[in-house]
Amino acid sequence: MSWKETAEPVLTRMPGVERPEGHVPFRRKLGWTAGILVLYFFLTNVFVYGLASGGGNDAFGQFRTILAGGQGTVLQLGIGPIVTASIVLQLLGGADLLGLNTQENPRDQILYQGLQKLLVVVMIILTGLPMVFAGGFLPASDTVARQLGIGLAGVKWLMFAQIFVGGLLILFMDEVISKWGVGSGIGLFIIAGISQRLIGGFFGVPGITRNPGFFYNWYTILTGQQQLGAVLSTQGLLNLLIEPGQLLFLFTTVAIFAVVVYAESVRVEIPLSHARVKGARGRFPVKLIYASVLPMILVRALQANIQFLGRILNSQLGAGMPGWLGVYQSSGAGTAEPVGGLFYYLAPIYSYQDWMWFLGTTSNPPSMILARVFVDLFIMVVGGAIFAIFWVETADMGPEATAQQIQNSGMQIPGFRQSPGVIEKVLERYIPQVTVIGGALVGLLAVMANMLGTIGAVSGTGLLLTVSITYKLYEEIAEEQLMEMHPMMRQVFGD
Repeated sequence: MSWKETAEPVLTRMPGVERPEGHVPFRRKLGWTAGILVLYFFLTNVFVYGLASGGGNDAFGQFRTILAGGQGTVLQLGIGPIVTASIVLQLLGGADLLGLNTQENPRDQILYQGLQKLLVVVMIILTGLPMVFAGGFLPASDTVARQLGIGLAGVKWLMFAQIFVGGLLILFMDEVISKWGVGSGIGLFIIAGISQRLIGGFFGVPGITRNPGFFYNWYTILTGQQQLGAVLSTQGLLNLLIEPGQLLFLFTTVAIFAVVVYAESVRVEIPLSHARVKGARGRFPVKLIYASVLPMILVRALQANIQFLGRILNSQLGAGMPGWLGVYQSSGAGTAEPVGGLFYYLAPIYSYQDWMWFLGTTSNPPSMILARVFVDLFIMVVGGAIFAIFWVETADMGPEATAQQIQNSGMQIPGFRQSPGVIEKVLERYIPQVTVIGGALVGLLAVMANMLGTIGAVSGTGLLLTVSITYKLYEEIAEEQLMEMHPMMRQVFGD
């Protein structure tokens, strides 16, 4: 008996959101999307009951914005379990260990979706338990333990139950948007979290936001509240470029916006014609960023899990942790960050402070810093290319699946015989190469943005994701409006 036959009774009964039976009007889709977004913002402000004052250390540290969660809230885990489950499934699928034909077999599609949900539940448990029971991440309140009379262990189990429910909620919220709304829930949650930080980075005012924003800093400089001479006296123009001027951050942010929008528009268009309807023509675009920037979430989530493991080991072993494995030091935000050992070299470059040793922002020697930069570049460029390939294959965007879709729509490439095999050979000239180049380019952009810094201290990956997802969301909204105006277009888009 195969594993599919053994697991089928469980996987086919996993709870889920039903698909709409017919066409969902555009306004209703916007309503579902807006409603889920409001619920997301609400849940990121609902703190876990039983949490000690102070909230503990953030287990994900600088990865928090990408994982779209809230430290100490019921959405503590964010989209982390969903992304980690996707990594596991992509690796298993890439090695052909699942034996599922999700392109043609509806039964295998149901099993794949059920397996994905089951893995998400497993990842919620595996990630949530260490956060609650490992020291320092989510400390339990002695006061609540005395009030309820269940002891600290009981409070910790109560806290785990809350973040477990939060992990399930974000899973189903993502599914609601995917089936009833516009875009994807994961993308929407990332946009929501990073947009908050971007707005704060531009318009932040002390006393209202945690840090002063770009415009507030320049307002104080231009009005004399911060003397320009005093600003320039310590390190000259560097203070205007970095802190408090942030001109370099502004340049990086605008440049990333421009490069991603330009890259989204660069494409190779393969001409198509309808086999039966004379004069009906079209084009199949192969974009430079063919796999989108979403595979970057997988790479960063893998790094986040590695750093999470390091923080767990540090919290448990403390001074007994081998130096070659990791040397940790408390950061200004209260989160322990690696400053030496293996976990240091595997940690991404978060900002200019991690590598500009000539400014005195780090005490590590240049050789260690350059090695860390090289490792981060290697992971992001090579990992971006690899995960882009996995993403294209699992999302049915590869040459074979795309050729079959073109064939089923009745289209063909002019001058070639109408056959899926022929179309696949033509697509193989473009899709694999563009996928690798696009994935590597996005990885390079993410590292460069992190090294130079961005407005609001959002990560380079987060900024790339926000721009790309917003651009695709705009395209989907335009497509939805087109189908609403011309119902016959739904047959073309398969709605």
